[in-house]
Amino acid sequence: MSEKTKIAIAHGDGIGPEIMEATLKILNAAGAKIDPIEIQIGEKVYKEGHSSGIKPEAWDILRQTKVFLKAPITTPQGGGYKSLNVTVRTTLGLFANVRPCFSLYPYVETKHPILDIVIIRENEEDLYTGIEHQQTNDTVQCLKLISRPGSEKIIRYAFEYARAYGRKKVTAMVKDNIMKQTDGLFHDIFKEVAKEYPELESNSQIIDIGAANLADRPQNFDVVVTLNLYGDIISDIVAQIAGSVGMAGSSNIGEIVSMFEAIHGSAPDIAGKNLANPSGLINAAVMMLVHIGQPDIAAKINNAWLLTIEEGIHTGDIFKPGVSRIKVGTKEFAEAVIGNLGHLPEKFKPVSFGKAKKITIPEYKRVLQKKELVGTDVFLDWTGNDPNELGKKLESISGDLKLKIITNRGVKVYPDGQPETFLIDHWRCRFVSKEALLHPENPTYYPISHKQIGELLLKLDEAGFDAIKTENLYYFNGKRAFSLGQGE
Repeated sequence: MSEKTKIAIAHGDGIGPEIMEATLKILNAAGAKIDPIEIQIGEKVYKEGHSSGIKPEAWDILRQTKVFLKAPITTPQGGGYKSLNVTVRTTLGLFANVRPCFSLYPYVETKHPILDIVIIRENEEDLYTGIEHQQTNDTVQCLKLISRPGSEKIIRYAFEYARAYGRKKVTAMVKDNIMKQTDGLFHDIFKEVAKEYPELESNSQIIDIGAANLADRPQNFDVVVTLNLYGDIISDIVAQIAGSVGMAGSSNIGEIVSMFEAIHGSAPDIAGKNLANPSGLINAAVMMLVHIGQPDIAAKINNAWLLTIEEGIHTGDIFKPGVSRIKVGTKEFAEAVIGNLGHLPEKFKPVSFGKAKKITIPEYKRVLQKKELVGTDVFLDWTGNDPNELGKKLESISGDLKLKIITNRGVKVYPDGQPETFLIDHWRCRFVSKEALLHPENPTYYPISHKQIGELLLKLDEAGFDAIKTENLYYFNGKRAFSLGQGE
């Protein structure tokens, strides 16, 4: 008998202990070669003073086992508690969130009988880095960080996943018609990587119409790869239109550690009542078994679960008179799945993971680019309401730099602003070299120095201005690497 794989497990909060118990019973009955080690996370740990909901010693177990099967937890409201999921994902480098969503029609009600989509979401970057600041009396900001290595890793993973699991098409969803630098970088890398997989169809959609198309015509999609925020939203949309968010599992894949979980919450209102549907965690456990090299056991459980759904043995959340045959609780559903182990579904296509292989991503190799400093955006907290007054004051103290433009919430207000523009107390003031040629169709910038920026900031301070931040403007390999203001 081969050695058992150690896995970390957490029973979680609310319905978590019930669905974890049901899932582990199925795994054991199916012959899964696992050795669970329990760690403590969740509400009780939060209230003991651990702001991220996980005890320090649990990290060592996660690093030791490298596999984490997690039931849902409850995060207490208020008190500055941090998201456990975000903490685990970013600390352990779980870069890929993978959510398979599929129709179980006619046994689970849906308007989309033909639906089989995998959402692959970047898991560490974007607005979810949590870098936020209040900068003025009226204004806060949240930084959107998109990196080349982070984007390349998740995009390459999506193509490798499609290849490993026999998928045909990969679609990227972005908003680079507006966010030309951040989403533009992601889209550019997608097009670069796609060329390495000529056997796979690839395309891209703007996220707003893409989300609408997912909800309206999901049969047109196969694998979708996208940024963190968009992926968080569309994965729930697709799971819901498939029939129930409560049925879906997900994996969070890292290069060393990976986490597997149901995507639903802890549902404390039904906790301890034997009402919860354990399917989400069962499906997460199936993904875990494939990941640790036990695809045959994974397929045995998945097929038994599908047959149980076919037989109309349903928990209350999906029970429908005329379609369902027996309404059961958490424990009884698990027993029904166990009873079907070794049997194949008749209506659904039997599942096989025999061709799936472990996905490895090559190490990122940084290619250095020529970087030139050509300007700076200075952001001011200024409570005046006349952009012309501000512009003239800044021009009088700009020294050997030139004020190019002032924007308010991204809209140009100086020079030649429009009187209807609504103004707040947050002003972006762009300074460039005096030699810069500012032709609107083909602006040309020239290098400036950090010393010049420092001298400008000193002059602003002496004039009584509150400079809340600066963002330097660069050329990379001779190409402008910053956005223009609206109307610029």
